[in-house]
Amino acid sequence: MKENILGIPDNDPLSLPVRIKTEVLAGLTVALALVPEAVAFAFVAQVHPLVGLYAAFIVGLITAVFGGRPGMISGATGALAVVMVSLVATHGVEYLFAAVVLMGILQITFGILRLGKFIRMVPHPVMLGFVNGLAIVIFLAQMTQFKVKDTATGLMDWMAGDTMTLMLALVALTMAIIWAAGKYVKFIPAPLAAILVVSLIVIFGDLPVPRVGDMAQIAGDLPDFHIPMVPFTLETLWIILPYSVILAAVGLIESLLTLNLVSEITESHGGASKECVAQGASNLVTGFFGGMGGCAMIGQSMINVKSGGRTRIAGTVAALFLLAFILFASGLIEQIPLAALVGVMFMVVIGTFAWNSLKIMTKIPKSDAFVIVLVTAVTVISDLAVAVIVGVIVSALVYAWNSAKHMSAREEINKQGSKEYHLFGPLFFSSVTSFNGLFDPKNDPDDVIIDFKGSRVWDHSGLQAIDALAERYQQEGKTLHLRHLSDDCRHLLNKAGNMVEVSVIEDPQYGVAVDYVEAYHDLPDDSEKTKA
Repeated sequence: MKENILGIPDNDPLSLPVRIKTEVLAGLTVALALVPEAVAFAFVAQVHPLVGLYAAFIVGLITAVFGGRPGMISGATGALAVVMVSLVATHGVEYLFAAVVLMGILQITFGILRLGKFIRMVPHPVMLGFVNGLAIVIFLAQMTQFKVKDTATGLMDWMAGDTMTLMLALVALTMAIIWAAGKYVKFIPAPLAAILVVSLIVIFGDLPVPRVGDMAQIAGDLPDFHIPMVPFTLETLWIILPYSVILAAVGLIESLLTLNLVSEITESHGGASKECVAQGASNLVTGFFGGMGGCAMIGQSMINVKSGGRTRIAGTVAALFLLAFILFASGLIEQIPLAALVGVMFMVVIGTFAWNSLKIMTKIPKSDAFVIVLVTAVTVISDLAVAVIVGVIVSALVYAWNSAKHMSAREEINKQGSKEYHLFGPLFFSSVTSFNGLFDPKNDPDDVIIDFKGSRVWDHSGLQAIDALAERYQQEGKTLHLRHLSDDCRHLLNKAGNMVEVSVIEDPQYGVAVDYVEAYHDLPDDSEKTKA
């Protein structure tokens, strides 16, 4: 699907004026939801609220304009904040700014090298665990809004009595308005309608519930250019490098997974490597303007998509509205009740959680069900990056185990009296044991043929297994022929002297599976792929 420079698809069902109105209102809704999130994550990282708000503005603006997925929202996130807190506590906020700059450079490098395509290696069960875990994390993050500071102890404690009742009632009212407005109101995004209605009720009713201004004062000026005040030495580099690497990895993983999710919902495609460069550029700039860095935000992205935001307009407008709140409308925004924003986020949780994954648990392989639960749990207990890495590793191990069980051979004696082994299944580290058990060098005839036409050699462990098998036949004084090995295997076997001495390489007429897949994706159109 082709898009213009604003990200508006050529076959957009909305007229241009309607599309712009929809995008602007979606951006306003997102901006209102960004304020408490940015402030809360700044508190987590132990920095001033404006550090989080500046990051939300700069990261949101740059990624909206230059990112690889129109409609996706980026800003300050909790996943990055929990990594930053140790650096800020140990060395101060200036080292954080330096780490964010280096984080941006690493992400730009990642994008230039076009490594974003490796996100396709994330299996679908990991994606389901990712969205489920993140939905739970978003839900748990809202629990802090139901706490107030105890004046006696200075500690945060749960609301009680009428305050808690009123808070819950307003949250429920917000969710009900979003549900109803989503069905019957088309001229304004449902979350924005809910925020406006509940805010008017609280303000004109002078209801005693927490408001945005109770979290922090968000008034401020334009961010100033600021070179991080740290010593430019190798010692500084070694201090910030570990944090920058982790921040870059976490930011890109969350951004690319969110990109895939938004692409699925909007039935469009996103540029992974382009998004990496945009994320890196936004963090590079943010570090020089006193921001805490950021990445894609699945919650705000879902708000935007559900509100009709599909183009670069919504993300850009959201960032500009956020800046306007800081400069001109802080007093008004601070009057918004937190209950309204909590209600919006609760609806995001409901929309984000993959409820269908609960229905299919008994229908899919047990290993996939385990991966979904595992990634969900690790996301909640640890963080997203660890959860995705764990999920990918477990999925890869399960795949390797299942593939290893598919190694088999059909035996026959040909007219010349030679024994032929026709192999089936991949030969790699996990299937080597099965491969070795297929042959009987001691009792086989003097001439043996192994046909790899139905098999593939995937790694060095497979080559080593062939090498060891050839030596076993050599020790028995028997001749071994290897047929239908791919060109790359032949090349490697020619380098292994002892294997060439006991092997006659025949009929290398096909490419390995990887070669075929790459050639398939390089074909120009679907008709050619169908022929292939």
